[in-house]
Amino acid sequence: MGSSSSRQLKVLVVGLDNSGKSTIISRMKAAEAPQEIPPTPGFQVEQFKKGKVDFTMFDMSGAGKYRNLWEFYYKNCQAIIFVVDSADKIRMCVAKNELETMLKSPELKPVPLLIYANKMDLPGAMNYAQVSEALGLATIADREWNIFPSNALSGEGIDEGVTWLTEKTKE
Repeated sequence: MGSSSSRQLKVLVVGLDNSGKSTIISRMKAAEAPQEIPPTPGFQVEQFKKGKVDFTMFDMSGAGKYRNLWEFYYKNCQAIIFVVDSADKIRMCVAKNELETMLKSPELKPVPLLIYANKMDLPGAMNYAQVSEALGLATIADREWNIFPSNALSGEGIDEGVTWLTEKTKE
């Protein structure tokens, strides 16, 4: 395999329902603003190329009844993107619990974690430092992680996150 060929990167994209996961993936695939995206039932797989990386994104539904499916995709993923609705203060503790449960999995131990504090444009949205504190990110010591404020509709913060993730997953 030559050095000019692209590399594969399998990414698990998780977060509560309505946090903006599918919209963020659409934004990564195409530069223009995504159309109205319906909720993801179960999960969907999105594949696209960005730079020299062939991404496979496992877009997992965040609805309560589907969250137990996330763990079936842990084995094969090389990175995690966790999307949080920064304006959904009421469910921040639910997001924290889901994140903590997921990070306890031995299959995900070395895997880098990218958090998008999404919907920063909404009135009353927490800033990324507040989201970081609400999720308890400072206690994560067993992996590389980073949080990026984002707005999936405008694209703000999305590319910066992808760049960080691509750097952290180089073999």
